[in-house]
Amino acid sequence: MTPYYEMADRVLEGAIPSRQEGLAILDTPQDELLDLVNAAYRIRSRYFGNTVRLQMLLNAKSGACQEDCHYCSQSTISTAPIERYSLLSPEKMLEGARRAAQAKAQRYCIVISGRSPLQSELTHITSAVKQIKKELPIQICCSLGLLNSEQASLLKESGVDRINHNLNTSEAYHPSICTTHTYKDRIDTLKHARAAGLELCSGGIVGMGEGNEDLVDLALALQDVQPDSIPLNMLYPVEGTPFDKMNNLTPARCLKILCLFRFFHPKTEIRAAGGRERNLRSLQPLALYVADSLFVDGYLTTPGLAHQEVWKMIEDLGFTVEVKYEGAETEKAEICSH
Repeated sequence: MTPYYEMADRVLEGAIPSRQEGLAILDTPQDELLDLVNAAYRIRSRYFGNTVRLQMLLNAKSGACQEDCHYCSQSTISTAPIERYSLLSPEKMLEGARRAAQAKAQRYCIVISGRSPLQSELTHITSAVKQIKKELPIQICCSLGLLNSEQASLLKESGVDRINHNLNTSEAYHPSICTTHTYKDRIDTLKHARAAGLELCSGGIVGMGEGNEDLVDLALALQDVQPDSIPLNMLYPVEGTPFDKMNNLTPARCLKILCLFRFFHPKTEIRAAGGRERNLRSLQPLALYVADSLFVDGYLTTPGLAHQEVWKMIEDLGFTVEVKYEGAETEKAEICSH
């Protein structure tokens, strides 16, 4: 039995990997990569079987952000040639939810650019959420920037199920990726959301120049947050951003990072998120032996696989799309192959 399998067995018995074990995962030799992935799959299969949950994003407001996040094409310091527009109407948000449901998405995530939502924006978003909930059982996630307790409560009351707010990286490395808000600001937003009764979606972006220590620190910090899902974005360098020349990821590196988070968060939904297509390339299907969730139909300003292609990849692996809404029986969605 390899050390990876032994570690997986300890995790399944309730043990928490050590920092040194986390660093060892990230330093896995190339000829042991499949052993590592298979060990992570033992954990994934215990808690999630061979099911995959899908999520779809709506970029409901694009560009004109006051923040200087170095990875983001919508930031105030970005010159990326992206589409820029103000908040979409509630009707457009409802249309997006219908598309998400047709794509067999477990969750529909409404995202806006900006430091924090304006009151008028919150009014429009909560109105849209109420309309969506009247028509569809789909779960709603919102990613709206920094939130205070009143804003979080308003979202919960409108029917929002979950808030996405990523820690992004380690506390030590955070000043290297953003200077207009602090790591503590992000933690505070998550605390407000949790106190309001909202589920939490919080993960990171990898490939921004961080070291192995930073990745392990992020995995440990998320143990304190205890999110309901962890999206792991893989940097998609966009021309016109400070990180447009970053190219630190390989498919193998991405798989090791996914495995790190699976070992440290065995029971948590882990999503291979933005940039997976670009960075995992031909190894993308292997990610599903570790992660149990994927985005479909693209991201905020970068492309991604259409849901039909994702369905086919899942089917080819012998896995199934799972759609499970609160109060309803789990649906193992039939995957169309056309």
